[in-house]
Amino acid sequence: MLLGVDVGGTFTDAVIAFDGRLVTAKAPTTPDDQSEGVLAAVDAALARAGARAQDVEAFAHGMTVATNALLEGRGARTVLAATEGFTDVVELGRQARADLYRLCVAHPAPLVPADRRVAVPERMGPDGPLRALDAEAADAVAERIAALEPEAVAVCLLHADRHPEHERALGEALARRLPGVHVSLSHEVVGTFREFERFATTEVDAALSPLLAAYLRRMGERADAVGLPAPLVMQSSGGLADGGRAARHAALTVLSGPAGGAAAAALLAARSGREDLLCFDMGGTSCDVCVVEGGSVRESAGREVGGRPLALPMVDVHTVGAGGGSIAWRDGGGALRTGPRSAGADPGPACYGRGGTLPTVTDANLMLGRLDADSPLAGSVALDRHAAERAVGGLAQGLGLDPLACAEGMVRVASAEMLRALRVMTVEQGIDPRAFALLAFGGAGGLHAAALADELGMGTVLCPRASGVLSALGLAAADRRATAQRTVLASEPSAEEVAAVIDALGEEAERELGVVASARLSTVLELRYAGQAHELAVRDPEADEVRARFEALHEERYGYRDVRAVVELVTARVTASLPGAELTWAVEARPTRRTRRTVVFDGAQHDAQVARGEPAPDEALAGPAIWELPEATVAVPPGWRAQADALGTLVLERAR
Repeated sequence: MLLGVDVGGTFTDAVIAFDGRLVTAKAPTTPDDQSEGVLAAVDAALARAGARAQDVEAFAHGMTVATNALLEGRGARTVLAATEGFTDVVELGRQARADLYRLCVAHPAPLVPADRRVAVPERMGPDGPLRALDAEAADAVAERIAALEPEAVAVCLLHADRHPEHERALGEALARRLPGVHVSLSHEVVGTFREFERFATTEVDAALSPLLAAYLRRMGERADAVGLPAPLVMQSSGGLADGGRAARHAALTVLSGPAGGAAAAALLAARSGREDLLCFDMGGTSCDVCVVEGGSVRESAGREVGGRPLALPMVDVHTVGAGGGSIAWRDGGGALRTGPRSAGADPGPACYGRGGTLPTVTDANLMLGRLDADSPLAGSVALDRHAAERAVGGLAQGLGLDPLACAEGMVRVASAEMLRALRVMTVEQGIDPRAFALLAFGGAGGLHAAALADELGMGTVLCPRASGVLSALGLAAADRRATAQRTVLASEPSAEEVAAVIDALGEEAERELGVVASARLSTVLELRYAGQAHELAVRDPEADEVRARFEALHEERYGYRDVRAVVELVTARVTASLPGAELTWAVEARPTRRTRRTVVFDGAQHDAQVARGEPAPDEALAGPAIWELPEATVAVPPGWRAQADALGTLVLERAR
């Protein structure tokens, strides 16, 4: 019996997989203490499964504790210890504008202010120490740091990725002087070159780790009290880690929530036989977009989150503030806008009847008939149409619009935000979305999927039967994973040198994972031509084919190769993984209940057929129609047709 729990901005989702069954449940997210919402969702799922907490063998958890803290600029009281003369590296950054054409936009302020940055009297060069840090100097630095009363310390010294001796010495001094205070050493957190990115990532790791550790400790105690196993935590890379590792390095979990959706997308790609998917997860607060190519989720070696660089491997996800709870508003120029502000879980959209008064995308979909006041949402949320009409009507009056026209405008504006995110991940990166199927999930994803596919020229949309809780399903099936990476900076390395680096990193990753015999290793080598500033990632090359694979990729990406240029191996990364359980589930052949209601599509009212329940294999429905799944709703516009496959996934295609 496997349990996956995903915390979203509005709902917390739980999935239990056992004996070929999937049992799902939702509960409102509890922002003040996410563990309360987690246990509420778990209790509901266990009750539906007729099981006890003690029956659960593995508990995988994706959450937004670190994400929310980073975006809000919250964190523990942190001190930054950096090489003398380089304490302001994070504040200086790359000296690039936050926005090229908006001069008033600034980068986020460093998490550690200038008065809590401590200079370390040492200097390490690329070939070794230029100014040694002796034990007495390390103790003196630790004393200065202690005087600042930190809750966490980030230690970032020059060239520590190649020569970590000084960082280790200072870490030992801090452990003696400040026992119990969290310390992040940059060579342990990142382990690669580029000082700004390494320093910034370590600062984030130090500031967030005490918060995440406190949450995981509380979550673990509550899980133990009811008989659940200790939670495994989803990392930004798409693999699970034990709670201890996650608590030590919170930077690994900043994209914990979206990574669960990416893991689910890979699972569906493998089960459906469709290896190229453009995926979007639309929940109550945001929309996350990722790409599955050849059955694997596209990954990146690092990215910015909330304007802060994180030099860590993670799934390549683009997020925008467009969800069912996104609030619609009138901007200074009189235009209709939606998001990024969200009604969240408390009070939620106006139609939830929990005190919300502002118009949201969910209120608009209810007015358009795509949601129904007689069909409660997952989590037993009853919808109040009159409250939605009051909220949307107030905005419509200010815009001088008919309320229904305003509601449809809100949906179109939210779709435009998601469309931009889909284009960022495809067209802007040289990918033709028409060659992909659109995988839509999240509670609100199916309501907008066909319209987005129309805009992108895509002919197929997939909406899984567990759409509303698919990220939680991905957590239950995810691998356990640990990654080791190192900057090499070797010109034209021999096959033997490449193999030696890979072997050493593989052993390090296996030690971190704690499993050796059954671990599966995968390799990424980042290479470039000498003189270039950035690298291309070559996955799982044989040691004697590194150059050939790099040049083929360079020609594919940039249109040329240079057979005379020197190729540099910049960074090597090895991941050890322990595959998750093979999930299977049966689809019962039971017909859904059919009714009819009026639904608005493209400004016109249609007498649409409505199907309620889980689809049986081959069951079909022609648009205009609505399919109400247990945790999500799918809109089938005129000109589209939906048919369930053997997995219960609704496959939407344009009707011939």
